[in-house]
Amino acid sequence: MAGSMLSIGECMVELMQAEGGMLRKGYAGDTFNTAYYARLFVPAGWNVDYLTAVGTDVVSEEMLAFIEDAGVGTAHVARIEGRMPGLYMIHLKDGERSFSYWRSTSAAKLLADDPDRLRAAIESVDLVFFSGITLAILAPDAAETLLAELRRAKAGGKRVVFDPNIRPRLWDDAARMRATLEAGARGATMLLPSYDDEATHFGDASVGATIERYRGLGVEEIAVKDGANGVTLQFGEGERLHVPAAPVSRIVDTTSAGDSFNGSFLARLAAGDNPADAAAFAARVAAAVIGHNGALVEREKLPAAR
Repeated sequence: MAGSMLSIGECMVELMQAEGGMLRKGYAGDTFNTAYYARLFVPAGWNVDYLTAVGTDVVSEEMLAFIEDAGVGTAHVARIEGRMPGLYMIHLKDGERSFSYWRSTSAAKLLADDPDRLRAAIESVDLVFFSGITLAILAPDAAETLLAELRRAKAGGKRVVFDPNIRPRLWDDAARMRATLEAGARGATMLLPSYDDEATHFGDASVGATIERYRGLGVEEIAVKDGANGVTLQFGEGERLHVPAAPVSRIVDTTSAGDSFNGSFLARLAAGDNPADAAAFAARVAAAVIGHNGALVEREKLPAAR
């Protein structure tokens, strides 16, 4: 079974807590995390690639090497002279995380500045993934360039997957944020929202309200993540299904819980699993991920796909 997935967004330098008050350097970001976990679980014959922009500096070279070592392709990564990757630091308290960011000169902000390169990359794959953070870091004109290409891909029959991943600190205006996220949904065939974000920023009173709002925007496949309450699936006109969360023995770091769900869910759909089975497996992956530090957890610490 051959196929290809392209994840579009920003990979950053990650600083995380280590023993003795030290910091450990890694590389992560919501769309790269999703690509990382997808690559672990896609069937043989599937390729997972990443589209972003980096600089020409040493850190960018190290990041590209890291991405490639994870088995994620970098052929669609642009190199921008004078720019560098962004950086963030994870702060943990009782397993919950907060972040500090340094990304004003991030090369990834220019990832959609070459429309021809963008179109060629999207046309070359079967599945495209992007997020609200992808849209938030782009200038308005660049975000519209990306959205136009995604709408074109959707119209052409590609599976276009969107996680709104709402981060209000990245937006200069709440109304523009909501309008752009809704435009992202209109360009998608599948949505992977988090209910707490949707309730906070769109006023949804229930998971069902989130599903109906996005169905009204033309999204056919929806999986609403609701933390310990599990995942609710609505795929087309089929039955609405609830998949419980997997048991968690100990919460160490919730970073990448949603991203690991996204990647493993999409991978298992690509492998032919039905949505409920794919979501149940992805819930087990997310439960394992939050039992470890950092966004990216090694394959041997995660459940095996059947």
